[in-house]
Amino acid sequence: MLRQKRPLTFLIFILIVSTDVLETVAQFCFKKTALLQHSVAITSISDVLRFISLAVANPFLWLALFAISVIFCLWITILSKIDLSVAIPVASFSYITIPLVSIIFFGEKIPFLRWIGIGFILLGVVLVSLSSHRQGKEA
Repeated sequence: MLRQKRPLTFLIFILIVSTDVLETVAQFCFKKTALLQHSVAITSISDVLRFISLAVANPFLWLALFAISVIFCLWITILSKIDLSVAIPVASFSYITIPLVSIIFFGEKIPFLRWIGIGFILLGVVLVSLSSHRQGKEA
């Protein structure tokens, strides 16, 4: 069954950016949850259960899970509108936002070579977006 190629519209682009923002929020919350568990040494099954019970009691974990649930709903909508081969590369903005959040909130250091890689990812996002836009005009 042949189907018509669907271009990347502004609305779909905004939905994809929303999933990236939510992905960044989710990863931030997962990291906060993990940092709050750092004092738990896991050497036995009871330690694992204690770790899990402390994590489940953490509101950051629940916020992360909520964000992931919203991402799921948005992603299903996005994939019903555009090709997967377009959606995945465009949804790579979190490769930029997550390191920025890591620097700002966790004091992480990002080496220059990694920033160059992030720059290539951003260039790829632009190229995929442009190719999708041109594809939509040709169809």
